[in-house]
Amino acid sequence: MQALWFFNTLVRVWVSEVEGQDGLSVLEHWAPYGDSPPLHIHHTEDEVFIVLEGEVRFLVGDTSRRVLPFEEILAPKGVPHTYRVESPEGARWVTVTAHRDFERFVRAVSRPAEREALPSPTDPPSPGEMERVTKIAQTYGIEFVGPPLG
Repeated sequence: MQALWFFNTLVRVWVSEVEGQDGLSVLEHWAPYGDSPPLHIHHTEDEVFIVLEGEVRFLVGDTSRRVLPFEEILAPKGVPHTYRVESPEGARWVTVTAHRDFERFVRAVSRPAEREALPSPTDPPSPGEMERVTKIAQTYGIEFVGPPLG
C-alpha cells in the first residue's frame, strides 16, 4: 500500500484508479486535529467519506454534520464541501471516488511518506503556493470556492 504526505495528512492508497476499469479510487486519510481544506467543489466526481476513527465535521452544501466512526457522508459532484477534524487525537476516514481526478490531484501535490505517520506540521500554504495548488486542482476538476472551516 502506497503512503503519501498530502499537506499535513497521511494518505494510504488502498485501491488506485489505475487498478480497475472504472477509475475507482479508495484512499485512507489520517489527519490531525483541526485539519480543514478550503471549501471546494469537485466538478467530475462524487466523494463518499466513511469515518474510521475520531470525529469529523463535514459541511456539504448548506448542511453541517458531525460524522463519527462507521458513519458515512456523500459529497455529490458540483456541491461545495469541506471538513474539519474535531477530535483531539485526529481522525481517520476512507474516501471513495470513481473518476480518477481526486486521486490524481492528491498524487500531484503530495510527496512519498517517509514513515507511516503524520508529517511534521507545516504552516498554511503561502499565497504563491496556494496559487500553484489552485491551478493543479483546476486541472483535476476541483475548484476552491471558500475558506477552511474555523
